[in-house]
Amino acid sequence: MEYFVQQLINGITLGSIYGLIAIGYTMVFGIIGMVNFAHGDVFMLSAFIALILLLALTQMLGITPLALALFIVLILAMLLTSLWAWAIERLAYRPLRGSFRLAPLISAIGMSIFLSNLVQVTQGPRNKPVPEILNGVFTFGDPEGYTVTLSYKQILIVAVTAVLLAAFWYVVQRTSIGRAQRACEQDRKMAALLGVNVNRTISLTFVMGAALAAVAGLLFMIYYGVVHFNDGFVPGVKAFTAAVLGGIGSLPGAVLGGLLIGLIEVLWSGYFSNDYKDVATFSILVITLVFLPSGLLGRPEVEKV
Repeated sequence: MEYFVQQLINGITLGSIYGLIAIGYTMVFGIIGMVNFAHGDVFMLSAFIALILLLALTQMLGITPLALALFIVLILAMLLTSLWAWAIERLAYRPLRGSFRLAPLISAIGMSIFLSNLVQVTQGPRNKPVPEILNGVFTFGDPEGYTVTLSYKQILIVAVTAVLLAAFWYVVQRTSIGRAQRACEQDRKMAALLGVNVNRTISLTFVMGAALAAVAGLLFMIYYGVVHFNDGFVPGVKAFTAAVLGGIGSLPGAVLGGLLIGLIEVLWSGYFSNDYKDVATFSILVITLVFLPSGLLGRPEVEKV
């Protein structure tokens, strides 16, 4: 039982990171109907940005309070990553928005390759270690038997995910920005006729998704203690899978899908074989979509006539 609880905690932690990345996929797809395959590499880029900022603040500027350093890193990483996302949308996606459907997809894949190679050339192909951060743990159970551990890192990741999900849900549902996003999701032409600045709304959507990816990148860096230029591909694919599983276009669905993907991976690795965890993950996705084509919380797409 203790082993199951430990794996459950690990799965929720991993799923929270997937969920934060998945929100970026689901927001962009919900408004412009495009899968932003570069989003995983934006997440990877944000992890490197966070590492560089952390080293600069702690070792070069001598900022010793860890909480202050992490807060500054979080704000700056969100700003810089959002700036990258704005530039990507403006240069690589917006000019192709009215073209045939494959053009933005090809552009997104090209941008993904560009970002991955850019980081590889500038930072090198090897793993980049991260200074030890938040290594404390809480231990539950019998000290002489099997115990369950809950680290400060895991608490931080789950808490930040819950707070950000609530904040972004409020923004989408209760603010003028969210109303503009929902209007563009339903009908961009009609939204433009009613005075909504569609280009600005789409750019803001990319920026918001990138800001969440920056938070996920920082948490990923803290949790695993190492970053690599190829870290964007696998987490990006898993996050996109989570968005589809939860119902692409739904913010709670993205986080729910991320949690399920994380739990499936960790529990399968713990009880069966680590080699087939991805097979189990995508098998569950296929089975779910057979019975629920719109995902767990997704809404059926209504054809406009």
